[in-house]
Amino acid sequence: MIITKNSGQIPDALLKAAGSTQTFFRVAAIQMASGPNVKANLDEAGRLIDMAASTGARIIALPEYFAIMGMKDTDKVAVREQPGDGPIQKWMSEMAAKHRIWLIGGSIPMESNVPNKVRNTCLVYDKAGKQVARYDKIHLFNLALGTENFSEERTIEAGDKVVVVDSPYGRIGLSICYDLRFPELYRAMGDVDIIVIPSAFTSTTGKAHWETLIRARAIESLAYVIAPAQGGFHVNGRETHGDSMIVDPWGVVLDHLPRGSGVVVAGVNPHYQQTIRKSLPALAHRTLGLKT
Repeated sequence: MIITKNSGQIPDALLKAAGSTQTFFRVAAIQMASGPNVKANLDEAGRLIDMAASTGARIIALPEYFAIMGMKDTDKVAVREQPGDGPIQKWMSEMAAKHRIWLIGGSIPMESNVPNKVRNTCLVYDKAGKQVARYDKIHLFNLALGTENFSEERTIEAGDKVVVVDSPYGRIGLSICYDLRFPELYRAMGDVDIIVIPSAFTSTTGKAHWETLIRARAIESLAYVIAPAQGGFHVNGRETHGDSMIVDPWGVVLDHLPRGSGVVVAGVNPHYQQTIRKSLPALAHRTLGLKT
């Protein structure tokens, strides 16, 4: 969906100042309920990418763990790939080149420096199918709440680098799921035009915090946020929250999908974003944490 009229949440003055919609380009977030079979997941992701590309989306983002949600945590270790080599990376390159899109692969398991662990890695491919960026998830999820217990550090080695990639569509900041709770990561990105947050939020934490945090990251960075998610019941018994969404720099949810496999599409208007940043120059008013 592309906003062409006031949704009631955007001040009329901003819409008037933004003017023409000719600078619009479309972006898409893919929602899945991935299982333990890599090939089946890639087939489903491919079907959904075809749908997204048919809308004219130029950036398409997949959710965290799109290629595998195993029966147990160690399943992802068994299918980990080395940089530049493996069926998941080959598939991503081919899909990006096939559709002439920028494809952001939510996360895949990559080889780690620690035995029996992986890096939870987001890869970005340009429209020629070339890998142009890699981000390893920095913040590892840990939850002990009733019957829900998660400890990603058992099978994942944390990353330590903030990653922003320049693209024809602006500067894109990369993050994954639990990173969403740490605003200092997004401040460390500097000025970015688009933030991508592929996720697999639990049903419990998602209901409580997902939309609030996604909208907060958009508002504080005055950036578009693309948030593809796992959404539904999985073969391993896990339930993920879903509600994949695309949010504009004013914090308006442009489109979302509550549950199940599907595609969320919205328009990005760089001129509208520039208008907001000019009208509300909060990024220029930052003082804490800045180097002197």
